[in-house]
Amino acid sequence: MPVSIDTVYQRVLALANKEQRGYITPLEFNLLANQAQSEIFEQYFYDLNQFKRQPGDKSSFSDMEELIENKLVPFISIATVTGGSTFPVNYRIGKVFINGDVEARKISFNEARHIERSRWHRKLLDLGAVYRDSPINGEDIQVFDSTGLMATGVTCEVITEPTRVEWAYNVIGEEALYIASNSRDFALHDSEETNLVLKILELAGVIIKQQDVVGIAGKEDIEKIQKQKA
Repeated sequence: MPVSIDTVYQRVLALANKEQRGYITPLEFNLLANQAQSEIFEQYFYDLNQFKRQPGDKSSFSDMEELIENKLVPFISIATVTGGSTFPVNYRIGKVFINGDVEARKISFNEARHIERSRWHRKLLDLGAVYRDSPINGEDIQVFDSTGLMATGVTCEVITEPTRVEWAYNVIGEEALYIASNSRDFALHDSEETNLVLKILELAGVIIKQQDVVGIAGKEDIEKIQKQKA
């Protein structure tokens, strides 16, 4: 479920006003909101790399590596590697596969040279396909299996950036009125709502305590429940 752009904006305005920051215009908010979403999304990859280096509780919902990977799922698709060597347009590339679902292991350039020159090293390809960064200008990778260099049947995980967000509005009587039909919500996981509020306030130069953000979130939840019961 996406994070509502209007909910985040209203929380940001409430907290900015509480800290006497003044009014954050829709234009300012849209710029800061996209920057915040981009920074949070980029942080996933640094955090994932860190948690992969640490032992995790794979049997628990607290496994951070799995939690981050789940947040990335909506941004991952599978695409063909053209000629077995050229990636499609992407933000990042994840795993490389052959024949649909067999993952290829990345090796260094030196390892690949050993495989090319030694029949004993080529025996390693019986255990599975491998790939390396291509030394050829205009290519991204070279993939090898037990039959040699592969030109077909290679696919990869393509990671795309979150779509840009926008709090759309019309100005009526010097007041910006929200237009839901023309707005675009955050593409991040709904658990990132408070992080987005904090990041936008930080970018706006507002120093705020996190408990204030949580307090406003609780107030909004109570108001929603009261409206539902009315």
